[in-house]
Amino acid sequence: MAPYSHADLLKFSAKKHNKKMAKSWWLNMLLSLGLSSVVVPTAWAADSDFNAALSAANSGNISLLDNYQFALQDSVLGYYPEYWKLNTNLVTQSPQAILSYVARYPHSAMSEKLAADYIEAKVAAGDMASARPLITYVTNPDEAESCAVGQVQAISGDPLAVSEFNRVWLRTNKQPESCSALGRLMVNSPIKSVQDRQQRLWTLLRAGELGSSVHAGQSLGISLSAVDLTYLASSPLSYFQNPPLVSSADHAKFIFALARLADTSVDMAASQLAVFKTRLPVDVQRYAYRVLAYKASNSVMQNGFNPQSVSWFDQSYGYPFSDEEAESYARQSVRFGQWEAVLRAVDAMSLPMQQERVWQYWFARASEQRNDAQSKTAARAFYTNLALQDDYYGLLSRDRLGQSLTKLGTSYNPSAQDFQRLDNDIHFKRAFALRNIDASAAYANREWNWAVRQAYLKQDDGMILAAASRANNIGWYDRAIYAAERTTNLHNYDLQFLTPFREQVVQHSGNVGIDPAWVYGLIRQESRFILSARSHVGAGGLMQIMPNTAKWVANKLGESYSGAALSNMQTNIRYGTFYLGHIHNELSNQPVLATAGYNAGPNRAKRWQPSNLPLDGDQYAESIPLLETRDYVKNVMTNATYYNLLFGRTNPTIVERMGKVPVQF
Repeated sequence: MAPYSHADLLKFSAKKHNKKMAKSWWLNMLLSLGLSSVVVPTAWAADSDFNAALSAANSGNISLLDNYQFALQDSVLGYYPEYWKLNTNLVTQSPQAILSYVARYPHSAMSEKLAADYIEAKVAAGDMASARPLITYVTNPDEAESCAVGQVQAISGDPLAVSEFNRVWLRTNKQPESCSALGRLMVNSPIKSVQDRQQRLWTLLRAGELGSSVHAGQSLGISLSAVDLTYLASSPLSYFQNPPLVSSADHAKFIFALARLADTSVDMAASQLAVFKTRLPVDVQRYAYRVLAYKASNSVMQNGFNPQSVSWFDQSYGYPFSDEEAESYARQSVRFGQWEAVLRAVDAMSLPMQQERVWQYWFARASEQRNDAQSKTAARAFYTNLALQDDYYGLLSRDRLGQSLTKLGTSYNPSAQDFQRLDNDIHFKRAFALRNIDASAAYANREWNWAVRQAYLKQDDGMILAAASRANNIGWYDRAIYAAERTTNLHNYDLQFLTPFREQVVQHSGNVGIDPAWVYGLIRQESRFILSARSHVGAGGLMQIMPNTAKWVANKLGESYSGAALSNMQTNIRYGTFYLGHIHNELSNQPVLATAGYNAGPNRAKRWQPSNLPLDGDQYAESIPLLETRDYVKNVMTNATYYNLLFGRTNPTIVERMGKVPVQF
C-alpha cells in the first residue's frame, strides 16, 4: 500500500463522524506512519487521549508522551503529560523545572501534588536546598508532606519551625518516615529541654524503638547499646532478678524491660514494679506506671478491657503526657465512667488536642457529672458550642441540652448563576472531564476534591452545591456527597444524604424488620452508593459484603452463590440487610453493637460489651479499640439520624438510637 500523503491524511479526518474518535484515530495513524511532527488541528484535541497518555506514562514511553502533550494542549487535561514526564525520576529534576510547571498551572491540583512530591523526594535524598524554593507552593499538605516541609525549615536554621510539629516528637504510633525523620531532627533543636529529651527517650523505650532510643539517649549523654537492649528484650524477666537502679542509663533499661514484660503480661510487669518502685526516683516511678497503663489500654483486642488501667494512669499523673498517652487515658476513663479521670486526661493533652470536638464533648460529659453549679454551667457552654455543628458530637450535644434536632433546615437549590460559575471553573471542568472519559478514580477524585476546596476557600457554597447536583445527576454519588458536606452557610440535605435505590432499600429493610434509615446510614458510610466499590480486604458492592458472608447468606436463603452477586444492586442490598438483621438479633437488638459487629465482626462487638453494668451507647462507641470501627459507628449513627429526619420522622434521636449497651451474657 502506498504511503499516505499529508493531503490524504487530512481527507480521512473529515470522514470521521465522532470528533473524539477521529482525534484518537488520527493521532494513532500519524504515529504509525512516523509522522509525529505533523501539525494536528487543535479542534481535534480530545480529552479521551488522557487514558492513552496515562498508559504511555505508565510504560515509561516519554517520546509518546511528547506527542500526547501536543495533542492535548487545548484540552482542560492538557497539563497531565508534562506532569507525568516531570514525575518520571522526580528526584533528578531541577527546582527550576518544577517551578516552571507550577508557574504555568498555578493553584491547580497537579501543581500542588508535583511540588509536594518533589519536596518529599528531595528531602528523602537529603537535598534540602532544592526543596526549599517549592515550599510556598504547597498549601494543602498531607502529614508526610507537612513533615518533609518541616525538615527543610529545621535544616534552614529556623529554631521555631519545629514548634508546630510537637505532635511527631513523642508519637510512637505509625507515622510517615518523613515525620519520624523530623522527630530525630528535633532532638537537636535548642527549644527542646532536658525533660523534653528525657520524655522522648522513655516514650521510645516504651514503644521498643531501639535505634531512635539510642539516638535520643545520646542527646542526654546516656549511652545505650542496641545490642544490649535487644538481649534484654529477649528475656526481660531475667533482668528483674537483680537490676541496677542507680544511673540514668539504669532507669532507661528498667523502663525498657518493664515495657517488654508488659507486652507479654501487664500483670507480671505490675508485680515487678511493686517490688522495685521504692528504689526508683519519683519521675521514673511515675513513668513506669504510665508504661503499665498504656500497655493495658492498648491490648484490649487481645486481653479485653482492664479497669486497672485508669488507676495506673492516675498513679503516673505528674509526669508529662504525650498526646497518644493522654488519649488512651481519656478513652479508658470514658469506658469505665471515671469522670474525674476524664477531666485529668483532657487537662494533660496538648492544646490542639484539647480543642478537638471529641475531647470538648467528653470534657463536658465529665463536668456534667460533678455536683457543683459551675461545672454544670461549663458543660452546657461546651454543649452549646458543639451543637452549632451538625456532626456526631453536635447531635449528641443537642440531645444533652434537651434540644434534639427534630427537622432539617431549608435546603438551598443551586441557581442558574451557580451553574454558570460551575461551567466556567477550570478545576471542576477537569474533574468532570476525567469522569466523562472513565479515567482512574485516583485522578478524577483528586481534581474533584481540589475543586471543592478551592470553591470552599472562596466561600462559594452555591457553586459547590451546583457541582454536587450535577454529580448526583450522573450517578457520581460519592463525589456529590463529598461536595455537599463541605458547604459553610448554604446546605442541601437531599444531596448530603442521598437516597438512591430507595425502593429496594425500604423493601429489603422491611423484610427483615430493621430501620431503613439505619440501612441508608450504613450504606452511605460503606460505599457512598458506588455499586462497584471494593475494599482492600475484598468486601464488595453497596453494603460492602465479604464473599464468605455472602456465601453464608445465600445458604441461609436457600440460594446458590455466585461471585457476581455482590455486584448486583438488588442482591447486594438483599444480602446486606439480611446479614445486618441477623447480627442485630444476635446482639440484643442493640444498633450500636450491631453496627460495630457489621464492621469488625459480631464476636468482637460482643467482647467489647461491658461485664458488670450497662453502658451508654456513646461510651461504648468511644472506647472501641479499633479506630476504623470507632469512627464507623459514629458516622453510621449520625447518618441514620439524618435519614430518619429526611423520612419525616422525629424519633429516635441519636441518643435514643444508640441507647444502652447491655452486659455480656
